[in-house]
Amino acid sequence: MSEGTDMDIDRPEAMETRDSEGMKWISGIASIVGLWILVSPFVFESTEAVIWNNVIVGAAVFLFAGYNYYRLVSALPTSVGVMSLAALLGLWTAAAPFAFEIGSQTLLWSNVVAGVLALIFAGYLAYAGRSVRTGTPART
Repeated sequence: MSEGTDMDIDRPEAMETRDSEGMKWISGIASIVGLWILVSPFVFESTEAVIWNNVIVGAAVFLFAGYNYYRLVSALPTSVGVMSLAALLGLWTAAAPFAFEIGSQTLLWSNVVAGVLALIFAGYLAYAGRSVRTGTPART
C-alpha cells in the first residue's frame, strides 16, 4: 500500500479513524442493552431481588457504554477499564438468574441473552481499545 492513504494499516491513526465509527455504533448498542437490562424486570414478572439487581447493573452498563460513546465522539480512546467492568457486569447479568429466584422464565432468558450481548459488545470494545506499547523496555 502506498504511503498517505487511509487504508495504510501500519499507521495507528489510520486504524483509529477507520474503527472509531464502528466502535461508536457498538457503544451505542451496548448502551441500549444496558437500558433493556434496567427496564426488563418491570416488563416481565420478577422478584424484588431481581429488580434491584437489574436496575443497578443495567444502569451501570448503560452509563459505562454511554461514557465510552462520549469518549469516542470526543476523539478520545476507549476506556479499557470501564468497558472491561461493563463486560464483567454483562457476565454477571447472564449468571445472576441462576444465583437467585428470578420470577419468570421469560425474564431469565431475557437476562441471559442481554448479559451475553453486553459481555460481547463491552468485551470487544475493551479488547479493541487496548493499546499495545512498542519500543524499548523501561530501565530496571
